[in-house]
Amino acid sequence: MPLEARKIINSPLGLSIAFLVGRYMPYSLGHRVADFAADFISKRKDWHMVRAVRANQWVVHDGKLDKSALDRAVQENFRDIAHSIFDLYHNIYNRKAFLGIIDPHPTAVQLVQRPKYAERGLVLAGVHLSNFDLIFQVSGLEGIKAMALTLTEMDAGYRKQFEMRQKIGLNLVPASIGSIKHAVEHLRAGGMVMTGLDRPDVGYSYRPLFFGRPAAVPVHHIFLAVKAKVPVLVAAPILRPDGKYYFLFSDPIEMQPHPDRQTEILINAEAVLRVAEGFIRQDPKQWAMTFPVWPDVMDQVPV
Repeated sequence: MPLEARKIINSPLGLSIAFLVGRYMPYSLGHRVADFAADFISKRKDWHMVRAVRANQWVVHDGKLDKSALDRAVQENFRDIAHSIFDLYHNIYNRKAFLGIIDPHPTAVQLVQRPKYAERGLVLAGVHLSNFDLIFQVSGLEGIKAMALTLTEMDAGYRKQFEMRQKIGLNLVPASIGSIKHAVEHLRAGGMVMTGLDRPDVGYSYRPLFFGRPAAVPVHHIFLAVKAKVPVLVAAPILRPDGKYYFLFSDPIEMQPHPDRQTEILINAEAVLRVAEGFIRQDPKQWAMTFPVWPDVMDQVPV
């Protein structure tokens, strides 16, 4: 049976090693270590995580990559993920250091300064692009006032992320029927809810089109916006050649009503996902998604 690398990487030992490397190594050496680890992982094509990344990268490149081109894309993707982890741990909890590697965006400033309850609620849906965890850190350290929906079931790696985000003051709420109802009430009162839009799960019942293919991505952000009658703002960070992280924001996307609930969810989910596609296409190697968004595609990609 192929090794499940995620269990090793997200184990207490794996996380401790990543933290120590990131926290105490200088940038030049730390990035070389990150590259070594990324190259080692990307070559393990029988690992489920690597197969997922190969499928994801193949789809976002419109199925046009041959074996060698896909190998390079996957290597670059894992290197980018490893660099992001290093940058996060190297600057952990350091507001001044974080602000030194982020280019401020007027919309980001407005979201941080937004009161807990504004005139109208807002769903902030994030794409797992580039160093999204670093942006969570900055948001918390800057005091953003929002309810953040998280996964219910957590492995060691996600628990570590949860604890890091909680430590800096983010209002984290594991998703459940009760918390979803609370989130709708929060939005109706003028609050803001943050959540991800591209972390897949084969158990999701909806399959909206994403890059032209039915995808196992969540739709809870659409359900919230539809129920509360508020817009969705799509957001993502991206690393530019100058070494700084920039923000990508959509305009507020209003939910379009439809008499059939399933159709209503799908048409609005696909409208939001089209914006996410545009963000990802700006630099596909920065899409930090190591779970299979299109499970049915995994056996079709070049090996």
